[in-house]
Amino acid sequence: MSSDEEEYSSDFEESTASEDYDSGLEEAEASRRARPSSTGPSTGSSFVPTIEGRIEGDFDRLVQSIRIGDSDANSALLTKDWDLSIEDQEAVFREDLRAASGVGKRRGGKKGRKAGIQLSHQVKALIGEGNQAYVDGNVTKATRIMQEVIRIEPRAPAPWSVLANCYSDLGQPDKALQVRIMGAHLHHDAEEWEHLARQSREKGFNRQSLYCLSKVCSLDPENVNAFWDRAFLAKELGEHRIARNSLLAILRRHQHDLTVLEEIRPVLIELNDIKLCAELFDKAFQYYAHQYPVGHLTDPKTGAVLPGGGFGLMELLALADMYNSLGEHDRAVHVIRVGVRWLQGRQDQRFWDACEDDREYDVGTGRPVGSGVGELLPGRFPLDVNARHRLAVARIRMREFEEGAMHARIVLEQDIVHYAPLFHEIADAYFDRQMYAEAKPIYEALGHDAGTSSLDVLIQVARCHHMLGELKDAAEVYETVIAADPSANDAKMRLAEVYEVLNEPRKALDLVYQVIDSRRRKPRETSGPNQSEESFSTSLFEEHRRKDKSSIKGQNRLTPAQLQKLEQQREAETKEGYRRLCQLWPTMMLPDGAQGQAEAEREWLLEAEKLVEMFRSTRNLFTTSKVGFRGMIMRKPRRHKVAQEDEDEMASRLHLDLEHDRLVQRARKGPSPEGITVFRGVHFDDWLRLIMQYAFLLTKRGQYELAEETLTHTLCSSLARGEKMDTVRIAIVACASYAKRYTTVLDQSRKLISTHQFNNEPIRLLTASLASGFRATDAFITSTLQKALLREIRLSDAAVHNPEKLKFNQQGRRWGLPADKAGRSKEDTQEDEGQEVSAGENNKAAAELPTKDNPVLVTIYGQISLDVKSYQSALFYLLSAYEYCPDDPVICLSLAIASMGRAMQRQADNRHHLITQAMAFLTRYRELRKGDPAGLDEVEFNFGRAFQQLGLHSHAVKHYELVLQLADTRTKENPQDFGLAREAAYNLSLIYVTTGATPLAEALYRRWLSI
Repeated sequence: MSSDEEEYSSDFEESTASEDYDSGLEEAEASRRARPSSTGPSTGSSFVPTIEGRIEGDFDRLVQSIRIGDSDANSALLTKDWDLSIEDQEAVFREDLRAASGVGKRRGGKKGRKAGIQLSHQVKALIGEGNQAYVDGNVTKATRIMQEVIRIEPRAPAPWSVLANCYSDLGQPDKALQVRIMGAHLHHDAEEWEHLARQSREKGFNRQSLYCLSKVCSLDPENVNAFWDRAFLAKELGEHRIARNSLLAILRRHQHDLTVLEEIRPVLIELNDIKLCAELFDKAFQYYAHQYPVGHLTDPKTGAVLPGGGFGLMELLALADMYNSLGEHDRAVHVIRVGVRWLQGRQDQRFWDACEDDREYDVGTGRPVGSGVGELLPGRFPLDVNARHRLAVARIRMREFEEGAMHARIVLEQDIVHYAPLFHEIADAYFDRQMYAEAKPIYEALGHDAGTSSLDVLIQVARCHHMLGELKDAAEVYETVIAADPSANDAKMRLAEVYEVLNEPRKALDLVYQVIDSRRRKPRETSGPNQSEESFSTSLFEEHRRKDKSSIKGQNRLTPAQLQKLEQQREAETKEGYRRLCQLWPTMMLPDGAQGQAEAEREWLLEAEKLVEMFRSTRNLFTTSKVGFRGMIMRKPRRHKVAQEDEDEMASRLHLDLEHDRLVQRARKGPSPEGITVFRGVHFDDWLRLIMQYAFLLTKRGQYELAEETLTHTLCSSLARGEKMDTVRIAIVACASYAKRYTTVLDQSRKLISTHQFNNEPIRLLTASLASGFRATDAFITSTLQKALLREIRLSDAAVHNPEKLKFNQQGRRWGLPADKAGRSKEDTQEDEGQEVSAGENNKAAAELPTKDNPVLVTIYGQISLDVKSYQSALFYLLSAYEYCPDDPVICLSLAIASMGRAMQRQADNRHHLITQAMAFLTRYRELRKGDPAGLDEVEFNFGRAFQQLGLHSHAVKHYELVLQLADTRTKENPQDFGLAREAAYNLSLIYVTTGATPLAEALYRRWLSI
């Protein structure tokens, strides 16, 4: 073997060394070696399996599969890739030759293998009986006997042959073929395997045919036709690794063959083994350059000239493309310069290699010529436009932009219709090197021509606009792409990024949701062509395989410099917007109808909406970190994510909706390290004030839903930490109370009550927000509020009288009773789950335990009982409240109402006592309120209402008239201050109508009840 052949052989072995032999074959061969064999002497621990041994190992594997599966061989599908390492098998083959006494001779041990195994007398008798049955024409009996023989000793070759003939006679040629393939493992005949491969191919069993061809190549490595058949069949089946091995085996025997190189190039590119492909082509280039130094071959008979002896310009271009793909751009330049020089017959002009530039192929006088001594003048040798294109791409990617631009200018002067791919690759090179200004006009030229335009080109145009900061132009191009192809999800995501930068998050969010919905509705990939039952039942292999290939392209990101610039621009816009809001505020706060008030309010609302939406769409403000907001620029590097993760991330950034309970727990964890409290030049306190004013104005204008959404979203931000979270919740309560959304009032108030344990202010806020009205009353008497208040009453009572029983819940940051207390419901223990600390331990985060009984809780619970007409329960809790605080007029009034209500019920056993008790509490109530002149009409009205309920109309009229007299006096000072006059007038009119004094009732209507 020559030195070149040895070098190529080592390269080939290196390329295939990483391919391990199939584990199933190794296990089968190991099991075969482990058992005694009569075919020849043992080789000891240094036994090296021969090709025949490995084929018999395949046989053991197949037989084992049949035995594990059904008894019928049809169920044994070999789903593994049975691509044998040809180089390993040939190494064994050549080792056998070297170990033999002479070239081409076989070792003596091989003859024993040919002789077959030693069969028992029973098996021999069965084989004879089966042969006789087949000769007698009893095919069924012969089939049954031969199957029994195979079950006993599957390595006997004769039963397989007879069984195959039986299946042929029974009209089952596919099964016969399958059995012959099983028997062929015991014969080691290359011609038989080739015949079986041809039969399998004719029947459409391509993978089975590929397996047979692998055996041919193993047994007869010199059969080049078998390698060709195997390579083409493997390419047809998509088994590119097998095709590569076969073509490399041919190339080893026919080195630098251009036909083989042309066939193996797409295979290696498909396998992404471009490095090996470049090595093969480079060695071929060196070989042909050495063989034909003049750069061409002349046919002595016809006189035809073959450039490069066959290795011409197209092969040079392919090699240059490989080096550019590998990032070895300097080698691509070398290949073009040296290769074209060789093809032009100037191989001896190696002095051009000393020039770092490409002046050898200059055109015109574009390059400035220096006056240095010995400097070469431009050669101006002709260069094909395709070769010049490779030089342009390589130079641009090497960041030698001036040299690359000279070549690119010549290429771009060509007809764009005929050279569109070259234009596109030059633009891509500029784009990859972030030269967007140079890439954009090339992409635009491609996009303007109908023959070269495509959606990909338009997307690249938009990306160039985006990178150059021309965001509106980028948005227009992306919109054009989406209009042409509504399924262009990549364009939608990029347009969403542009909208986000342009501070239009609503549009961006709509696009992101479109993409997510599109991916959810995208039908799953089908499993390929349907496999017939016949192909499953008659082939040893799974003929149809499903291969999922997906390529994920990363999303384009803004550069840090662009982010910095955009952030500075948006900060300036934010400051200007906030300054404008401050200017409009005094005019907007003028009374309704004042000059300029409506215009100022409308403009303030528009400016505030921009700032608030920008705040809400900034993801950095919505973090679960304890530090909070850390600024806009300092970010950790993010890993590459697939498209679906990017969509979910953008959707979260644009519309974050976290759980309220988690946020409440986060706020209860006490003080956390302070982060940055200024966002885009505006302090967080000013942001909070702005958002609340914006929500109040929306509520006033009838857009409560948007106001609640804005405030609820603000709860999730770094702005709502500690006391600011309470401020936002109170703002939600205010908006909901104004819009009469009492369910929201109750929810937010309960969260405040839960956060501030043993504090009466949240309870007072709740009662003030649910002051009057039927819907407010419905919210006030809801069962969830009753249960929550009852739990608070129990906790408060235990804190005062039995504080040692309380445990502090570290997770919920609340005091609670132990979970094993008898009689506690599931709802009682839900808020007390977590680690508990006893009351005696020091815990700075715990609320201070009360030392006195709280009358507020029992009073509110008693008033709820009043509203649901449970007067007996109301009396119990209200009397407890009276015991805690006997000088409270509200408690006395509530007890009077409860006593009178109970007296009106049929279950009352002592009505007079209850009425007397009610009047006593009313009297006590009047004594406590007499010191407040503003409350006199309230006292008279309540007395009148009590007498009216008792039917003592004469007493009721006196008190109602006193209310009207007090109202007359008050309206003289303030015409709008009616007090309780209208309620008293209405009740008094009912008494007049009932007693027949209709004129007096009409006078009341005209005076107090008319609009």
